[in-house]
Amino acid sequence: MSEFDADVMFTKARRATRGRRFRNQFALQTMMLPGLLVFLVFEYGPMFGLQIAFRDYSLVVGFFESPWVGFEHFRRFLMDPNFWVVVRNTLGINALEILIGFPAPLLFALFLNEIRNQTFKRVTQTVSYLPHFVSWVVFGGLIINLLAPQTGAINRVFLSLGVIDEPIFFMGRPEYFWPIAVVTHALKTFGFGAILYLAAMAGVDPQLYEAAIADGAGRFRRMWNITLPCIMGTTVILLIFQIAGFLNTGFEQIWVLQNSLNVSRSEVIDTYVYKVGLQQLRFSYATAAGFLRSILAVILVVGANAASKKITEKGLF
Repeated sequence: MSEFDADVMFTKARRATRGRRFRNQFALQTMMLPGLLVFLVFEYGPMFGLQIAFRDYSLVVGFFESPWVGFEHFRRFLMDPNFWVVVRNTLGINALEILIGFPAPLLFALFLNEIRNQTFKRVTQTVSYLPHFVSWVVFGGLIINLLAPQTGAINRVFLSLGVIDEPIFFMGRPEYFWPIAVVTHALKTFGFGAILYLAAMAGVDPQLYEAAIADGAGRFRRMWNITLPCIMGTTVILLIFQIAGFLNTGFEQIWVLQNSLNVSRSEVIDTYVYKVGLQQLRFSYATAAGFLRSILAVILVVGANAASKKITEKGLF
């Protein structure tokens, strides 16, 4: 038997095995159909509408009758005077969120994992991730009330401690918006984000900790030399996801906290696309801006994954 015939027989045998396994798992395979259909309808289906970015779309003319204009809307977005403003704000807020918001759930999970009182540990964890289930409309309203110049608790505390001489209108000062956005996002998400790290820590072999204790290693030494290396894979994947959303600041948060006084520091790509696309009815322009952001996000996630595999030998794909 030639080598070619052997390869053909091996390929046929492998296909037969796959077919037999699929028939044996038919009930399990069909359970994937609802999720697959939802994914096709809501994720891949709308991609047909990306043609709007390359057309001069008009509600009067219609989708198929709108003329092709190529990359004209992309050029207009890149030449728009507001382009560098929204890009600066988007990159600035997201860079601070990676520096501050990404380590927050990791550090919280590390210290929470060291708590031996299980009752206190469960209560702390439950309280920490409750804000995740509160909408940004409610959570943002609480933040605005806390930072109010006359009735806000933050100003009252600062005045009573003598930190400031007069109330500060935090939401009306553009220079305060980036720190407010980053801190409030971290407060809302760090507890829920710690769940993934705690799940990864639960899989660490207890014998490693026992051996380290026998060698005289303290808690911080055990966290640094055992816990962190064992959950490095999970940390890297979450970091890649964070970088993938580098241009996605979060529309709900920014929209709730934004006002006419801080718009110079709060206008990001998400809010800009919404205003231009729905309020000004420039659908093609807004689609081009969103499409360009998606392309850059793909480049970021591929680059982050390649860098991670080169540095840590771990990656998402």
